[in-house]
Amino acid sequence: MAYWLFKSEPDVWGWDAQVAKGEAGEEWDGVRNYQARNNMRAMKLGEKGFFYHSRTGLEVVGIVEVCAEAHPDSTTDDDRWECVDVKAVRPFTKPVTLETIKADPRLADMVLVNNSRLSVQPVSDEEWALVCALGETTA
Repeated sequence: MAYWLFKSEPDVWGWDAQVAKGEAGEEWDGVRNYQARNNMRAMKLGEKGFFYHSRTGLEVVGIVEVCAEAHPDSTTDDDRWECVDVKAVRPFTKPVTLETIKADPRLADMVLVNNSRLSVQPVSDEEWALVCALGETTA
């Protein structure tokens, strides 16, 4: 199983909005970066991801699950853009800030640390376990 990180500005689409969508989840739409799109194309049903508040907060606040594989993004007629659907699984007991992640040498190679602009990014198994432990949350 692969792990991922999804970034969203909380004033545009925050954790509470994701939770409100329930089991049906919601499209992770509006992504207009080829690398992020390709990451979504690689996702499989049931894979998990961190829900990360960007711009304000700068922290991992929850875990989401891919509930629909890549399909056309409904927010555009341009067939180059695809997205997945995700549903909320659980909130983090203790949000994990970007500052905490950057301060941990075991997470020095994490994409979030080295390419903070990428909105949908892979997370290694080790990084997944470490961030979950820092957030006192079960994977």
